Amino acid sequence: MAPNLMLIDHVHVSVKDRKLAEQWYKDVLGFERVAEFDKWATDKGPLTIGNAQGNIHLALFESENIQNTVIAFSVTAENFFAWIEHLNDKGISVNPIDHDLSWSIYFRDPDGNPFEITTYEYAAIHGYMEWDA
Repeated sequence: MAPNLMLIDHVHVSVKDRKLAEQWYKDVLGFERVAEFDKWATDKGPLTIGNAQGNIHLALFESENIQNTVIAFSVTAENFFAWIEHLNDKGISVNPIDHDLSWSIYFRDPDGNPFEITTYEYAAIHGYMEWDA
């Protein structure tokens, strides 16, 4: 049996321009530079950004070869709707997708990296979508 894992430490994200990407992640996802890892953000090292709670870190690596791996964030049903509104306000159009056990929205950063925001509070979203239709 494999030993237990504590949590996901960080996810590598390929971007063409770290400075532009840093601004997009700040504006859209609210991620800020993690000061304690700033010394890595030289040459080819990662620029580490994270959420305000400090439990999600992305390591932005500058590269011409963008690797598209979906990064999914979990939210409550209430925040699911707030994210739809927030993304629409940023000019990012999303359509909720019913996965039978969860609801998700998908979008991409300017370099084409795909993101998903998911809620497992299925009934709350499903009831609203049924009523809204």
